Amino acid sequence: MIEQLPKNKKIILFDGVCNLCDNVVQRVIAADHRDQFRFTSLDSELGQQILHQIGVDRTQTDSIVLYQPGEAYYIKSQAALMTAKYLGGWYSLLSIFLILPTKLADSLYDFIAKNRYKWYGKKDQCMIPDASIRKKFL
Repeated sequence: MIEQLPKNKKIILFDGVCNLCDNVVQRVIAADHRDQFRFTSLDSELGQQILHQIGVDRTQTDSIVLYQPGEAYYIKSQAALMTAKYLGGWYSLLSIFLILPTKLADSLYDFIAKNRYKWYGKKDQCMIPDASIRKKFL
């Protein structure tokens, strides 16, 4: 399964039951004019395989992961900021925060991640993409 990942796409692994995460995924899809990204849940079989391959322990992170097959991966704040950079347009302005020490940026990220269910809510199950965006999900 993991061998069949598209090599020319960036894979975003996300928390499939988080309303904030779902909203971010929808925004990335809308802004992805160059069709660079594909998506899968952290807890899906494919998500678990990717995490295992790159050595990220799911029990130690509830973070977004940006994976570029055969090249690199990013977690937490770096994943969010690199996604913004790759999207281009005004989103790329957010990449200025890449100059912050990762530990500082991740502290802010962790604070938001820790409170995301309380602030934004949680779904009972992962979103089912409609036909217009289904090809974006692995």
